[in-house]
Amino acid sequence: MPNNPESGEGFASGTIDLGGLQVYQISSFTKVWATNEGGPDNLGATFFEPASIPEGFFMLGSYSQPNNRPLFGWSLVGKDVTGDPSGGALKQPIDYTLVWSSEALQIKQDGPGYIWLPTPPDGYKAIGHVVTNSPEKPSLDKIRCIRSDLTDVSVIDAWIWGSEKGINVYASTPTDRGTQALGVPTGTFIAQIIGSELPLACLKNVKANSSAMPNLSQIQALVQAYSPWIYFDPNEQYLPSSVGWFFENGALLFEKGKESEPVSIEPTGSNLPQGGSNDGAYWLDLPVNGSTKDYVKKGDLQNAGVYLHIKPVFGTTFTDITIWVFYPFNGAARAIVEFISISLGKIGEHVGDWEHVTLRISNFNGELKSVYFSQHSKGIWIDAWELEFENGNKPVTYAALHSHAFFPKVQGNKGIGIRNDTGKGKIVMDTGVRFLVVGAEYLGSTIVEPPWLNYAREWGPNISYNTADEINKVAKALPGKLKKAFLNSVQSLPNEVLGEQGPTGPKWKDNWSGDERV
Repeated sequence: MPNNPESGEGFASGTIDLGGLQVYQISSFTKVWATNEGGPDNLGATFFEPASIPEGFFMLGSYSQPNNRPLFGWSLVGKDVTGDPSGGALKQPIDYTLVWSSEALQIKQDGPGYIWLPTPPDGYKAIGHVVTNSPEKPSLDKIRCIRSDLTDVSVIDAWIWGSEKGINVYASTPTDRGTQALGVPTGTFIAQIIGSELPLACLKNVKANSSAMPNLSQIQALVQAYSPWIYFDPNEQYLPSSVGWFFENGALLFEKGKESEPVSIEPTGSNLPQGGSNDGAYWLDLPVNGSTKDYVKKGDLQNAGVYLHIKPVFGTTFTDITIWVFYPFNGAARAIVEFISISLGKIGEHVGDWEHVTLRISNFNGELKSVYFSQHSKGIWIDAWELEFENGNKPVTYAALHSHAFFPKVQGNKGIGIRNDTGKGKIVMDTGVRFLVVGAEYLGSTIVEPPWLNYAREWGPNISYNTADEINKVAKALPGKLKKAFLNSVQSLPNEVLGEQGPTGPKWKDNWSGDERV
């Protein structure tokens, strides 16, 4: 965890005030009950309650996770700071309902387990279950319910465990995860009887503001602590550059109807059209001169930097640091059919390529919780415990050959589809060496957005060849048994892979203000 550069600031101070409800993140647990079968990989799940709860705080729900992973989780505990004894943020439940018991199950387990649903008083809601290893009802002082206006709608997230007797256990998460959303994940779980409604709510930060978010010096400390190392495939020809280098080395702005009169671009993009929409009126392209074009395609890794967008998520209880990498050119794709590698010719090539990784950091303590790896039009979240690290806390990222899709591990290629060749060679980029914060709306005028960020059109031209014809040329060379499967696989891929047109810039992606696509 990086040091908090400015003590007394709200970020990484340990607690966050949600509006009369102060919450604290607990990462130490006491085991209550476990089963050793069912769930992911049929390894069972373990149920815990938070341990070492600070004075004045109360449990809001038990914690559970599948046994196919080491213990790496957290749960929120709450403290009423309203000073209102009658209508405070927290109240004891008035009773419990037994949701489920393992008594009758013939499974590998540590004795019987019981899952209880708190009955909240009027005007309050339960956001977590209580798990016991005894059939006796838990103490009413065991848990607290939340005043209704401090809660939001909860939905199920990752599957934790399930039994043949009709219950499934899921992680709980807020419905909306965008930058303006107020829902707060609690680290609790939802035990759902199949066919029934979800019984629990989640928290809501009605006081959401920038007080829990990192300031600029704290952002810099976080980047220095967690900036990923990007390894490029040893055969990669097309490497990143800075946006300024791309412009200064001959990139051109084209306007529809004036294709014969492209103009050079200022280093900051100050002469690019600003705002609007991606209406096809403008696009960028490589230099016209052949040798210069080939030179720019290859990028300039030695002086390349990355561009950061800092945004609140989950009601300002987490910070996402999105690290954008720009490439002047995306190389041609290759496909694999079983163990045969096939060149796809021009398919996959396009000018301008924006890829990103996102660091998700707890605003309670500044710890890295997970990393998102963009892969064409979608991507994957990987918890911090699953990541490969170098040089302390630097997550290792692998960029696929030509496509530049990001992966947390070296990729194997089998079956049918686009190859994602990755390798750990000598070509590596430490994203913490040169970075520029280009967006952090909550910091107001502290961050000045560069003009190129507000260019809404494409960073490359539409290609002139027929993609379907190119794919069919490849398919003709395949035996009939593989031809149909290959066509279905390749033609279902998004435009970002097939290279039908250049991409828009970071600010015009839906994850700029929303959550990442998965």
